[in-house]
Amino acid sequence: MQVAVVTFDGFNELDSFIASALINRRRKDGLEAFITTPTPVVASMNGVEVTGQRPMEFVTEADVVLIGSGVKAREVVADDRLLSQLRLDPSRQLIGAQCSGALVLARLGLLKGMPACTDMKSRPFVEASGITVLDEPFHAEGNVATAGGCLASQYLATWVITRSLGEDAAREVLDYVAPVGENEETVERALRAVRPAEVAVS
Repeated sequence: MQVAVVTFDGFNELDSFIASALINRRRKDGLEAFITTPTPVVASMNGVEVTGQRPMEFVTEADVVLIGSGVKAREVVADDRLLSQLRLDPSRQLIGAQCSGALVLARLGLLKGMPACTDMKSRPFVEASGITVLDEPFHAEGNVATAGGCLASQYLATWVITRSLGEDAAREVLDYVAPVGENEETVERALRAVRPAEVAVS
C-alpha cells in the first residue's frame, strides 16, 4: 500500500515527517509513505527545503492520502488549480488530514455530515466552513480521519497502520519510537485514540 503525505509550501515539519517516518517503519510489510508535493521543492514554515518524493498526481493512485498542515493552508484552499489535482476517493482510499489540512478536506466536500479535529489557530476557519470542530486529537468516520495538534500526527499514522496491517503492527511501531520508560503509556494512548474509529467501521 502506498501513502501520499501531501506537503505544501509552508508546511509544518511535525505533520509530514512524523506521519511518514512512523508509516515507513512498516515498509517491510509493503506499506510505504512518500512526501508528495505540488512543486519539486517546498519549504517548511521554518525554511527547511524538502524535495518531494512524488508529484501531486500521485494522490490519484495512492491507497492512502494524508493532507498535512502549514502556514499557507488558506492560500491552498483558495487555489482552484491546486485543489483540482487532489482527486480523492474515500470509497477506495483512506484519507486523513492534520490540523489545517481539515480546511482542504472541507473545501473538497469530504467532511460533509461529520465533525473534525484541527488545531486552535485553524479552528475558526474550519468552523466558518460549516464544520463542527471537536475538542479531541483524533476523529474518524469510515475512511476519512482528521487529527488536531501537531503531535496528533502519530494518531493519523497509527490509524493508517492499524487499518492497513492491524493493531499488532501499529503497536510494534509505537513501542519502538516511544520515550524510554513510557512505552506502554504511549502505545495505549495512541491505540485508545484510534480504537473507537476502528470499532465504528467494523
